[in-house]
Amino acid sequence: MKTRELIEKSFVCDVVWPIRPQYDNTYESLDRFRKAGFDMVSVTLAGDQHNISEAVQMVASHRRQVIDRSDRLVLFKTLGDLDRARAEGKLCVMFHFEGSRPYERNIDMIGVFFDLGIRFNLLAFNNTNSAGGGAVEAVDPGLTAYGRRVVREMDRVGMALDLSHTGRKTSMEAMALYSKPPIFSHHGSDAVFSHPRNLTDAQLKACAERGGVAGVSGANMYLGNDDCSPERLFAHIDHIAGLVGAEHIGFGFDVIFNGAELDKFFRARPEEWPFTQDPNWPGSRTFVPEQLDALVGLMVEHGYTDDQVTGIVGGNFKRVFAAHWA
Repeated sequence: MKTRELIEKSFVCDVVWPIRPQYDNTYESLDRFRKAGFDMVSVTLAGDQHNISEAVQMVASHRRQVIDRSDRLVLFKTLGDLDRARAEGKLCVMFHFEGSRPYERNIDMIGVFFDLGIRFNLLAFNNTNSAGGGAVEAVDPGLTAYGRRVVREMDRVGMALDLSHTGRKTSMEAMALYSKPPIFSHHGSDAVFSHPRNLTDAQLKACAERGGVAGVSGANMYLGNDDCSPERLFAHIDHIAGLVGAEHIGFGFDVIFNGAELDKFFRARPEEWPFTQDPNWPGSRTFVPEQLDALVGLMVEHGYTDDQVTGIVGGNFKRVFAAHWA
């Protein structure tokens, strides 16, 4: 009973959800989040495979799709929309990008995309680009001169800096330059399961020192557990809580409802997803919204306070949002 009561009284969010019909990730399937108790989901739109034109068209299309479903969705524009959606029993939808290519090296586009509703973005998606190093590269060159301009402009306009998929050296240099709390939207702990995409203790400490939040992913490839069990996800949460405190943890589950189609995409892009070329790779699976109660129950069983739980399920990210947009 306490688990469900905690969820119902808390602001609950997942900051990473790719909208891709081929993975059965559609606006209709967002109802699964709402029914499970989520109040907000941030939808992944464009990234390092898209140019300015493609990215603008994606934003325009998805704004319309959310607005057309105003009976159950609220398009995020200001912080007040989070509380309004919750009060109305609707799901608030935020937008973000995964990669800086949509700027096409035009710094002015950062403010344009922010005004169109893109509230956070990462610098590089797995591979090195003109802003900095990617997480799966053998060598991370660090933040480039252009990348430093990107970070400063994101800081100026209020676009939150997400350092997921970004190389470790690049992420540390970007955090040192950024004046607001940074985020790592979706990762695991490298100490729990070693993976190029997972966060080292040094990265987690640097993020926490700046008031930031690390979102724990629900993807099996980062959890190190093929069934994406709540117990395994909790192991990552518990390590981070012990290292830097529960106030620096959130959810970035990256839920995919049809992993078989995603696997085809991964295997076709070996430079971005080199580990998927292993013939023994089991394929992708993710935590799903209906497992939320079991995950929160584990926090309660292990002695997490109500304030710690409400922070992890959404309050911590809400604090970072307020630091950018209040």
